[in-house]
Amino acid sequence: MTTPRGYRDRNDDSLFTLIGEIPELIRNLVIAEVDAGKAWVRRTSKDAGIGAAWLAVAIFLLFWALGVMVAFAIIGLGSWMPYWLSALIVLVSLLLGTALFVLLGIRRFRKVARSQNPVQSIVQDVQEVRDEL
Repeated sequence: MTTPRGYRDRNDDSLFTLIGEIPELIRNLVIAEVDAGKAWVRRTSKDAGIGAAWLAVAIFLLFWALGVMVAFAIIGLGSWMPYWLSALIVLVSLLLGTALFVLLGIRRFRKVARSQNPVQSIVQDVQEVRDEL
């Protein structure tokens, strides 16, 4: 007899039947833990890659911001309002873009650090089994 969710009712199974199914249950548990580990590695590497890309964009913008800073100093000394003011506006916008991409990258790396490692999950499962015994 099966339940509405599709699970078999085990109330009528004998002790030997239940003991005989232990290897299959352990095999299923190991396969599920390995699959969870693979998913964790996939998710973690994706987050780390995206975080690295955001930081690379921030470094790229900072590289050009340094050139704008030099242009700002040269133009600012040579001519007061029109050229240096425009260079300052470009510099500020590049620095704001750099700050934005740094924050996005750091946020993504923090997500990597917060995700639960499958090994921690296995240790937690073993600890719960030990507590029950």
